[in-house]
Amino acid sequence: MKEENFSILGRKNLRLYQLSDPDFFGINFRKICSLDALMEKSTLITLIRSLSPIETREVRKFLNSPFFNQRQDVMLLFEHLVDGGETTKESAWVSIFGKDQLLEEQKLRLLMSYLHTLLEQYLAVKETLSNNLGAHLQLATAYRKRKLLPAFERTRKNLFKALQAQTLRNADYHEQCYHLDWETHQVAYPQNPTDVSLLRSASKSLDAAFLAKKLQIVCLLAAHQTVYKSDAEEGWEEELVARAEQGEFANLPAVAVYLHCYRMLRMAAEEIHFQRFKSILIHDGERFSADELHGLFILAINYCVRRLNAGEILYYREAFELYKEGLAKSHLLEEDILSRFTYHNIVAIGLHVGELDWVRYFINEYKNRLERRYRESVFSFNLARLAYAERNHHHVLELLQKANYRDPLHNLAAKTLLLKTYFDLNEFDSLQSHLDAMRNYVQRKRVLGYHRTNYLNIIRYAEKILRLRPHDRAASSALREAIEKEEVLTEKAFFLGLVN
Repeated sequence: MKEENFSILGRKNLRLYQLSDPDFFGINFRKICSLDALMEKSTLITLIRSLSPIETREVRKFLNSPFFNQRQDVMLLFEHLVDGGETTKESAWVSIFGKDQLLEEQKLRLLMSYLHTLLEQYLAVKETLSNNLGAHLQLATAYRKRKLLPAFERTRKNLFKALQAQTLRNADYHEQCYHLDWETHQVAYPQNPTDVSLLRSASKSLDAAFLAKKLQIVCLLAAHQTVYKSDAEEGWEEELVARAEQGEFANLPAVAVYLHCYRMLRMAAEEIHFQRFKSILIHDGERFSADELHGLFILAINYCVRRLNAGEILYYREAFELYKEGLAKSHLLEEDILSRFTYHNIVAIGLHVGELDWVRYFINEYKNRLERRYRESVFSFNLARLAYAERNHHHVLELLQKANYRDPLHNLAAKTLLLKTYFDLNEFDSLQSHLDAMRNYVQRKRVLGYHRTNYLNIIRYAEKILRLRPHDRAASSALREAIEKEEVLTEKAFFLGLVN
């Protein structure tokens, strides 16, 4: 079973672009002979194409604000590019300056650079304003610097109430507490130099934020090492964990969740750590942001997947409950999209635990949450898996024979399901033709990596079973033993069921 992709640090895959000459569009000008190529491949075009319709309207208001922009040509360039028309230098120039003015490539480059800078400012402002508490912290800092103490005190009180009223108790919460204590100390110290209580409070909040964020990274590294068997744990891990386990920190949700996650990953055989980690996710999930919960749920599910791959079948039910909880609270969605790999895994887990009615509900309910380009193929394949579990073999054939699976692994998974269906229906002539075609497909696809061995083994053992003579107990016993010893064979249980 494929493990999920995980990221405790957030749902989005952030791509940072650095503004520097001569590569300020991510393209070296010395290697570009055409401004048309520059425009088409520039981060400016990429950024504009990433804007939603709502964001496009917001950018128009942003660019029309004299505080940020006083150049009409920048606005005209944006309107030309956002229309989705040609991105040639000539078309852009004519849209801005008209046909009568001679094209100046350097001027157009500078105009693109200026628009790109403004769009980055829009993103920064939007991100700042999306964090209401962070914006109020900056307001408190501004009032302190201007020595507007009544306004500072009003803002401080409102911010303190808002911090305590929210449910979040993650690293960001402790970091915001630190900043508020620090700003308050800056104001209070001149009046009462002997009082250092705010410094102590700020120090404790900063320690809590540091430990939580550092343990996040430790957990990510530990999860990475379980998959890729990379470098051993860092020497500072023990000291960090020992500090976090002290009573004053271990009881804080921001630290406790990562302590249990760390123990679950490093001491995988001791199930109690998984159960405590899972309990926090399910019962105290409101303490953490949606971004964090997405990553934390994936880590818990991947733990179950690893235990399943090690043969511990009790974790099917554990994984199923985590998937159900994650779906119910939208923790498994990214930008309202469900990964096709997660979709496949949920169906596989649900079928294994016998929750066929729920699987049918899930397949249909979450179809439109799949990426559009994969939607129909993933939907039809998983309907076929459900039909196979219900022993509705003819529906399996109908679904799989009409489908077109472009992804090689998806295609081979469908071919394997078709192989099993032919066995169940005793359609041995069709099966042999199918195996021949499947072998040719595997041999043509050089990008399969280690999956190649698995699918060639599936074909090989299917043919051995086809050639097995009835009532030949010695041959059946030898074949059973060979199947049991095969290390790379995902359909081992199915083949063993065919060999008497």
